[in-house]
Amino acid sequence: MDLKEFFKENPKVALGFSGGVDSSYLLYAGKKYGADLKAYYIKTQFQPDFELRDALEVAAQVGVDFEIVDYDALQNVEVVSNDENRCYYCKQKIFGNILDLAYKDGYRTVIDGTNASDVEMDRPGMRALKEMQVLSPLRLCNLTKEDVRSLSSQAGLKTWDKPSYSCLATRVKRGENLTDDKLKRIEAGEMKLMELGLKDFRLRWSKGEGRLQVKKEQMSMVLEKREEIKAALKNLFETITLDLEER
Repeated sequence: MDLKEFFKENPKVALGFSGGVDSSYLLYAGKKYGADLKAYYIKTQFQPDFELRDALEVAAQVGVDFEIVDYDALQNVEVVSNDENRCYYCKQKIFGNILDLAYKDGYRTVIDGTNASDVEMDRPGMRALKEMQVLSPLRLCNLTKEDVRSLSSQAGLKTWDKPSYSCLATRVKRGENLTDDKLKRIEAGEMKLMELGLKDFRLRWSKGEGRLQVKKEQMSMVLEKREEIKAALKNLFETITLDLEER
């Protein structure tokens, strides 16, 4: 099966849209193959503001409107406790909202951007999607992340080379409660680091410590900009460390 066949078999679908590489290409492909597609963007504390800006730009480029829905993810104690099943509970709530909205709008099939590179083992979020019968067309069509990037480049989508950006909740050490303050500090820190030229990195939080993880090719830049990084992050974290393992 390819995406053209998928959208022929599923001509009316609701998309959980994030503005990332995968869901952006699905938005494009759905429009290209004539599907009646409505996209839903669930805005939580777990996404930085630039993700919504990217989503708006892609939707405008493709010519598809989408609905933005605010959701307070921190109202769920199972999500806040941040154990190994946090992503399962979070996906349940987020896609539960999308399913409710989609059904009210007349859509009975909901899709997401999981691709064939995403390993199902130890992925609680994917278990939640399967239980809710959310379809993953990229995975069904055996399209990997690199395939999606290549197809997105051919389509002229601005997201084709966008670094993968997991939700901010993944930055907080397992077992340490999620709070709005921690998430805002992490987001602010990562935005400052982007302004300094860093790409495809993570800023982890553990009991007030900010631990920076970068790709091998950016390690020398981090060391050269050590003082600038310290100055940018000093008001956000009690201590700042550099992980010598490649991200």
